[in-house]
Amino acid sequence: MGIWKHSSWDAVMFTLSILHVVATVTLVVYWDNFTIMGWLGNIVLLTLMTTYNVIVISHFFTHTPWFVSRTMNIFVSILNSMNIGQSVQAYHLSHVRNHHKYNNDRGVGENGPQDTSSTFINGKEIGEHSTLWNYSVLGGIFTLYNSFVRMFWAVFIWHKPLSNVDKGYEKLLSKDKARKLKELWQLRLDRLFQAVWVIILFTLSWKWALFCYLPSLCFAFILVNIQNYYEHYGAQPENRFANSVSYYGRIYNLLMFNDGYHQEHHISGDTHWKLLPNLRKKYSTKLSAQERVVSPVPAILGFLHKRRPLLHRSINQE
Repeated sequence: MGIWKHSSWDAVMFTLSILHVVATVTLVVYWDNFTIMGWLGNIVLLTLMTTYNVIVISHFFTHTPWFVSRTMNIFVSILNSMNIGQSVQAYHLSHVRNHHKYNNDRGVGENGPQDTSSTFINGKEIGEHSTLWNYSVLGGIFTLYNSFVRMFWAVFIWHKPLSNVDKGYEKLLSKDKARKLKELWQLRLDRLFQAVWVIILFTLSWKWALFCYLPSLCFAFILVNIQNYYEHYGAQPENRFANSVSYYGRIYNLLMFNDGYHQEHHISGDTHWKLLPNLRKKYSTKLSAQERVVSPVPAILGFLHKRRPLLHRSINQE
């Protein structure tokens, strides 16, 4: 494998990460006169690139970093923090150490969900999902706001490692002092380079940055939330083999690096994306024995799955 920690196929995602930067620079440099079609084209392309990066590239990187070299992994974290408008290290903390620990729990009883990205947060009833609007749209706007607050904190306030809106990360950091320090510095580096990137984009064209870049980030965060919502909507949080929703379409999983194997991914988050189909075979008996949600469409189109079983409403929970 050489420089690659898990698979040389990760070189494809590394290449896509670099192309994301190249494409962004190309768009802003060639932005000239404002036209409706040019504006819409820029927003659509930027939104799709960022959404893909969050859902696939940065997502899998947070679980299984690509390189043997720590320096290269630091570089990738910085690179994709620029691409997705938020710290990849923060993504690792909130997603790998929180979401995959509590698996979209509903927090039935006095305590609310422990998963900070749970679809059950702010549900109209205890044990019921939040509305798609609140979770995706309002959640996406909140993510954009928080991302820039944290970025500005990293730039202007050096004497404190975390801002007030970052306090939730405190308990997610490593207990080992040396590793914790590295994680804190990665957070800072991600956000500093994110800030430099934003400054560069605004310098090249403040109109493009204001009317294309920022709206596309917001739309991307909304789409990412839609994706996560339908990766868990109707599933049974308490059941390890039915707490997520998978989609097994071949073309989708080819283009999305097996992202559709979401139930399998929740069974073992440390399993490399290339091995997720093998994980499905490994647990085939247990999976087939469960009443679980398998979607006929990708999660981002989950609203088209009209007859989805709502297993979270089942009385007999495991």
